[in-house]
Amino acid sequence: MLHKKRKLLKNQKGFTLIELLAVIVILAIIAAIAIPAINTIIKHSKISAIKSDAVQVINAAKLYVSSNSVPDEGIIQKTDIDKYLDDEVNLSSYTVTVSESDGKMVYKLNGTGEDDGVTVTFKDATIGGINDKSTKYDTTVNK
Repeated sequence: MLHKKRKLLKNQKGFTLIELLAVIVILAIIAAIAIPAINTIIKHSKISAIKSDAVQVINAAKLYVSSNSVPDEGIIQKTDIDKYLDDEVNLSSYTVTVSESDGKMVYKLNGTGEDDGVTVTFKDATIGGINDKSTKYDTTVNK
């Protein structure tokens, strides 16, 4: 009986150092590919969040105009719009210019949005332009 136990202990198998190194190299290659891809996804999601906030600001400006009329100079300041926003937005400073074109009111956002190292600058941005994926805005990434 004792002889059989010794024989079983000798037959135990494990991983060799080469096999373990191969697994580590494969994991390192996967990480080298995945980490930059994940960083790009995170950056694009931050830009999308800032764009969403910009659309929310323009919609708040529309609510402001429907309640108060268009200001004489046609510019709505951040302080005027804040009470029409549901949540805090990632736009640090902004104004919305209101004008009339072909019988329709046109709202254009000018301002800067920031979200954890990503900055997007809007110049005469409309809702259509913000939602259009081909429209490029001045974007900087500090990370």
